[in-house]
Amino acid sequence: MSQDLRFHLLMLPNVGWEESRDRVQRAESLGFDIVEVGDHFCDWANPPATWFEAWTSLAALAAVTDTIRLAICVAQIPLRSPGLLAHMAVTLDHISQGRLELGLGTGITRDPSTAMIGLANWSNAERVDRFGEYIELVGLLLGQKLTTYDGRYYSAQDAVMNPTSLQSPRVPVMAAALGPKMMEHTARWADIWNTMSFDPDFDVQLVEMTERAAQMDAICERVGRDPATLRRSVLLFDATARTGGGRIRYYDDHQLFAQLVRDLAAVGYTDIGVYYPSAPDQMPAFERLARESLPMLRAEHDR
Repeated sequence: MSQDLRFHLLMLPNVGWEESRDRVQRAESLGFDIVEVGDHFCDWANPPATWFEAWTSLAALAAVTDTIRLAICVAQIPLRSPGLLAHMAVTLDHISQGRLELGLGTGITRDPSTAMIGLANWSNAERVDRFGEYIELVGLLLGQKLTTYDGRYYSAQDAVMNPTSLQSPRVPVMAAALGPKMMEHTARWADIWNTMSFDPDFDVQLVEMTERAAQMDAICERVGRDPATLRRSVLLFDATARTGGGRIRYYDDHQLFAQLVRDLAAVGYTDIGVYYPSAPDQMPAFERLARESLPMLRAEHDR
């Protein structure tokens, strides 16, 4: 039996509190399943720009919503220790009454945040190696009251978590993974796999996502996991938006969006993510897509 089809909305924390609140409440009323907030110290592509902290933002958003699930997409592992992150996640899981999903990622070497706040800028290889331990340890901390762990990079000695996750068996963990080593960490330790393509051609993106899905199937089988137990999330990235005034093509073409969703679902993706529109004149099309296309596509998937 196939898993349900869910739609995610990624909101960057680059607007003030009132606007963030209005956006997430609008997303809830429009029927999105999950709202996600990006996690960096600053806008890494434009450091002087407005940028709020993700976790405190999400805690406040939990208090002004009722049903929509909440996610960090994705928490950058250099910013916090595994123990602190797990404690934050459990706290937010309780505040939200069990609506949190925890996204994890390696972070990027070109992020200026590392120098800004005095963090070590690990190489990509070290980030990937650390990630395997980090996600394993966070998963343990989220699901049990007492954890001891001794790794190369991370450790815990009788770490107490009281309470543990409100959700059972724990807060769901999502891992952002593009390459084979990160995909293996995901297959071993995550509940949800998040991936994306940066190609400007949506047809090429589909080919890439299809090949990657097959690769994940093989990795799951190699590590002894049933591939069907891993939810698969893809963020629909439009590489032309940055040079096109922020316009996202699939909001102007709902048939394109529907076909992308159908094609991705056909190769096993269960979660489809979109960006909150940055071009104000696309808001009517965005809202129409949410009200009309999302229910239609869910119904098709359930048949």
